[in-house]
Amino acid sequence: MSQSRLRRAVVALTALPLLALGAGQAVAAPAPTPAPAPAASKVTAIEDEAARTLAASLIDPALRARLRTATAETPAGTELAPLAEGLTGTAARTLAAAATRADRSVAAAKGLGDDLGPLLRVQLADPSMRAALDAGAAPLVATAGTDEHARTVRAYDTAGRAHTLDARTLPTRPVYLVDLDTAKALTAGIDLLQRELAARGVGSAAPSAPSAPTTQAAAGWWGTKITSVEVNDDEEPWFKGAAEMFSLVSGFGLDGKVRVDSVAMPYLQYDGTVYYPNQILVNWSNYKYNLADVVLMEDDGDTNYLALAQAVAAVLLTIADQGAYIPLVNAVLAALPSSWWTDDPDYVESWYTLARTSTGRLNGARGNGWMTVEPYWVSQL
Repeated sequence: MSQSRLRRAVVALTALPLLALGAGQAVAAPAPTPAPAPAASKVTAIEDEAARTLAASLIDPALRARLRTATAETPAGTELAPLAEGLTGTAARTLAAAATRADRSVAAAKGLGDDLGPLLRVQLADPSMRAALDAGAAPLVATAGTDEHARTVRAYDTAGRAHTLDARTLPTRPVYLVDLDTAKALTAGIDLLQRELAARGVGSAAPSAPSAPTTQAAAGWWGTKITSVEVNDDEEPWFKGAAEMFSLVSGFGLDGKVRVDSVAMPYLQYDGTVYYPNQILVNWSNYKYNLADVVLMEDDGDTNYLALAQAVAAVLLTIADQGAYIPLVNAVLAALPSSWWTDDPDYVESWYTLARTSTGRLNGARGNGWMTVEPYWVSQL
């Protein structure tokens, strides 16, 4: 997914407004948490090695035919690890072992457990390549990567030779892409994020929307529903696919403590597309005040959910309820590791002071997206 339209408006952390942390006090927003080894570089390196191994394994005609069939049946991507199942050749065994290691390494880089199963998948870079592939053209294997500003893409052939491809021009030779199953990673990441936030005293043990609220009136509860949403677009390179997005909704809980609820938005995959999810974004029965903030994030392969939870909780726990609503967007942004503001920012958009009565189109603070919302009453059965 293209990020160039995101980078144009990346907020300088040094320019963040002051945060009110106590009566009569104002201090600068905390500096971004240093990231000794950005997950983006780790995941990209793992995917690149998996692409090289897969390319070499395609010397095996049986494996090559299986991949061609699998990607035709599932154009969105087929899991890498199972491709070698049932095949006995050396290439297949090498691929199976390498894919299993890669899946575990990716899970570790993203702060997830090692029991998620296959996380890497393979797809044909563009449907137009199918004819040449079926005609017997020798394919290359590349990785989707995370840097949408890259001018070139490295791909491998069956001899292990590296080829440099133009990132902005669709190759004439068929290219398979090794990519992360971000949908699976997002589901596991949201679960981990909510658990870790709850364990650190920021949020509940389960997502607030659309699950049951902490407390609720006898007849139901008020929510804010997203009726349509869009983020801005720019031309995306051929080697990128869909993204996976989620929101961090922050405010003060009924106990007066800062609360963050993570809301998965897996449908929001492409920029320049209006989506109509009718999704509950905020469950107001979980909040003390009639205001909350929203930060829209993207998992484009590099998000480490454990690091995100730790960083956000560390900052938000320093903010005390002063008897009036305090905007929390800046605190969330200040908590993001510095690597997320450079090569591949995960921050997409933010909305301040969303109210229970908010209705209609709300433009994001960065001018990078908008959503239309409406109050929604959720009745008990």
